Amino acid sequence: MTPQPPENHDKDAGRWSDLGRPPLNASALRRALVRPGSLWTSLDVVAATGSTNSDLAERAARGEAAEGAVLVAEEQSAGRGRLDRTWSAPPRSGLFFSVYLTPRVPVERWGWLPLLAGVATATAVSRAADIDTALKWPNDLLVTSADDAGGSGAAAERKAGGILAERAGDGVVVGIGLNVSLTAEELPVPTAGSLALAGARTTDRDPLLRAVLRALEHWYGEWRTADGDPAASRLQEAYAAGCATLGRSVRAELPGGGDLTGEAVAIDGDGRLVLATADGMQQPVGAGDIVHLRPAPPAGPGDGAGHEG
Repeated sequence: MTPQPPENHDKDAGRWSDLGRPPLNASALRRALVRPGSLWTSLDVVAATGSTNSDLAERAARGEAAEGAVLVAEEQSAGRGRLDRTWSAPPRSGLFFSVYLTPRVPVERWGWLPLLAGVATATAVSRAADIDTALKWPNDLLVTSADDAGGSGAAAERKAGGILAERAGDGVVVGIGLNVSLTAEELPVPTAGSLALAGARTTDRDPLLRAVLRALEHWYGEWRTADGDPAASRLQEAYAAGCATLGRSVRAELPGGGDLTGEAVAIDGDGRLVLATADGMQQPVGAGDIVHLRPAPPAGPGDGAGHEG
């Protein structure tokens, strides 16, 4: 689907029908974020598209996207996740956007970009919406929802967001999808959640988007200044502090079949999840689906997501 030009979206902003889900104010977002010295060089909001990642990657391949380009869609009909999974959500019910980055750091460190985006999103959402957030390795944002699938009212971790990074042109397109105002009836799967269901202080998407992009600019700047070193930039430390996967027994379902079970004990310098297996070995996992097999241990002083390192 060809996205509508951003100026058309601005003109149509008064013709939305869902009073609880107003459109984003593209002009105000540009004034707040696209400024001299900022990472963000352009910001376009389109009414609908298939995938912001695909659209921005096509621009980058044609040489039409500068670093710091941001593309936001009010609705995605073919949003993509890892392993070519697709998903969609009601119009204006979430934040669906992609950014284009051209890191001037060693290419072998570019794999940290989706984890960096996870840290930025989790910390920004925690502060702006005043809810607890956590990261499930490698790219899921979790929130705690009292409205669990079984209807018992017990608190449960739910996936409210996801991140997908793809090489494009001379850089990387990083896509972020965040469920903001979805109701329980609108959730695509029982394990999903939204900021609204987690008791968010606000579901106003404009300040939420500004907060995420500012946090992303901060962490990207720290990481780039450190030449992509995850330890020197404190990115590795921050990710581990907010990662709900660490300390749990997990099953890693590996690409191409097979699985590996063990306790998640660390995030290594390459961003891989390290599992301590029953045979006493420590095995790094670089890709795969992670299934949490038991609840997280009780948090100690200073533990938990939502705190920048």
